[in-house]
Amino acid sequence: MPARPSPPAHRGRRFAPGPYLLIAPAVLGMLYLLLYPFGRALLISFQDFRLRELIKGDAEFVGLRNYQTLLGDPRFWDVVRRTFLFMAVNVVAIMILATLVALMTERLGKIGRTVVLSSLVLVWAVPVVAATTVFQWLFHSQFGIVNETLTDLGFDSFEEYTWFADGRAAFAILVVLIVWQSVPFAAITLYSALTTVPQELYESARLDGAGAARIFRSVTFPLVRPIFMLVVSLEVIWTFKAFVQIWVMTRGGPGDATTILPVYAVQTALANQRYDLGSAASMLTLLLMSGVLVLYFRQLFRQEGEHL
Repeated sequence: MPARPSPPAHRGRRFAPGPYLLIAPAVLGMLYLLLYPFGRALLISFQDFRLRELIKGDAEFVGLRNYQTLLGDPRFWDVVRRTFLFMAVNVVAIMILATLVALMTERLGKIGRTVVLSSLVLVWAVPVVAATTVFQWLFHSQFGIVNETLTDLGFDSFEEYTWFADGRAAFAILVVLIVWQSVPFAAITLYSALTTVPQELYESARLDGAGAARIFRSVTFPLVRPIFMLVVSLEVIWTFKAFVQIWVMTRGGPGDATTILPVYAVQTALANQRYDLGSAASMLTLLLMSGVLVLYFRQLFRQEGEHL
């Protein structure tokens, strides 16, 4: 008697809408919160939209006039250059310090590793506004501990020194603040990547006579390179669009010393009631940041292709 054929392993499955209906409210809400503000800002950037239009709502379509106004403004290009400088300084400092902290944490014992990771998490959990306020008090001209410490060490010129009236000093303080806030995430992420490197590779490299620098360059970095590049891209995004720290601490001053593109967009929209120019500046900020990331990922994929 011939054996009966076994039933197919995969039968046609009927579409079950239940799971999709459960997640639909969250997905639709997220799309609304993301796409509607973006679409609204994009529309305003093509309109003559000032305080009168905000109240009455009869904005006139002006095409690319707002973009032409911004691109023809020398101050806008000064802000663009300052934004790229601010981003580069922050990202380089963050990645260097985060890599050193991650390497140090990997070499610590269990107790030391727990203390360092716990400290990083606590720093990372501090709200942005709270951390910015603390830095304001640290560098306060009369009550700040920085001025008092420097004066006690014999630097009398720092007695009641107004840090935020000096453009370079204010810029440096903001860099220190953002680096301090960003290093914990980068360090924890890089440390997690380091834990995936097999110890046998380190032992083989040491037996071959490789030093610490050679081991990092030839063994560690190639294996953690994807995570390292991902962290770099995230830090580029976060520092490029830094706003809260600058707005709370200096509002872009003194002068334009700490004004970067997000701050410039808000200043243009609020101070001059030019919501159209502010929206256009925001769109250009997004375009520039996207261009930086596209070039970065193209270079990354090209290098990855060469290593295949």
